[in-house]
Amino acid sequence: MPYKRFPEFVGNRLIGLLEECGEITFLALAALKRVKTASVRLTIDQMVKIGVDSLPLALITSTFIGMVFAMQIASEFVRFGAGKFVGGVMAIAMTRELGPAVTGIVVAARVAASIAAELGTMKVTEQIDALQALGVSPVKYLVVPRLVATIIMLPLLTILTIVVGFYGGFWVAVIVGKINGVQYFETAQSLTKMWDIYGGLIKTAIFGAIIAVVACHKGLTTKGGAKGVGEATTSAVVATLISLFIVNYFLSMAFFK
Repeated sequence: MPYKRFPEFVGNRLIGLLEECGEITFLALAALKRVKTASVRLTIDQMVKIGVDSLPLALITSTFIGMVFAMQIASEFVRFGAGKFVGGVMAIAMTRELGPAVTGIVVAARVAASIAAELGTMKVTEQIDALQALGVSPVKYLVVPRLVATIIMLPLLTILTIVVGFYGGFWVAVIVGKINGVQYFETAQSLTKMWDIYGGLIKTAIFGAIIAVVACHKGLTTKGGAKGVGEATTSAVVATLISLFIVNYFLSMAFFK
């Protein structure tokens, strides 16, 4: 790329990014307006695909994340004579950040790709055009059930990931770090506040909305046949993960500062 055209390239990419953010925002607003009319059957089907099918991966990931985190902090805390606080730090970390982050990342990686690929295939095979020709709103029929399902299922998944991650950390802290098990639970109870739990669950509900809307937008705007479906799937995963990391920072600042 010629040096003189670099500002033009950056400007075009920035304009394209802003346009896409605007399109995603309008799609989200259109879906939220139709939430009350969501099909129960379609929503339940999506809840199973998004929540139940993601459960094994989320639990396994959270367990080992908790174990690794406990292994790292237990040795350092014991060295400085603060071993009894390991449980409290684990509880705060899991409820505020690790539980919501693990759930969001796992679901974004798995579900965003699935949604984008499914809707992208429908787009390039003109199935969405057929729905519109029949008078069926693609937003109501395709987007709203996925949006409602992710908003409901992500907090439920997060509760389970917090629990298994915390207990995974407990076994490592007790067996490897030689932490007193009673103190582990006592400090967890004393240091953790209810807002830590509520804040984490609110974050994951917002994560769910982001995952659903971004993935649906990528799928509905797919072009170029099979190649376009692959590109939309990759783009959906990348966009949702970046969005989650950015939003997570600002939500953490707002909730826990």
